[in-house]
Amino acid sequence: MDIQTEIKWIQTALNESKDATFISAVKNRIVSMRKVKEAASKERLPEDKLMLEAEEDIKEGRTYSIDEAHEIIRNWKM
Repeated sequence: MDIQTEIKWIQTALNESKDATFISAVKNRIVSMRKVKEAASKERLPEDKLMLEAEEDIKEGRTYSIDEAHEIIRNWKM
């Protein structure tokens, strides 16, 4: 599938349409997709921050061996 060809086809269909319901449906779909993308982006922010913190810990040598990690977990109070 050639994405540019598909986009041009969709643009032509939108330009030729006189159906307000169709245009509204397409618009609603685009708005919905943008909201989902925005929400997903906001959810990633904490993960991105954690990843940057982890990378900094590794650079600074703040790491644990597997055995040390298992010992830390065994001492967790749950």
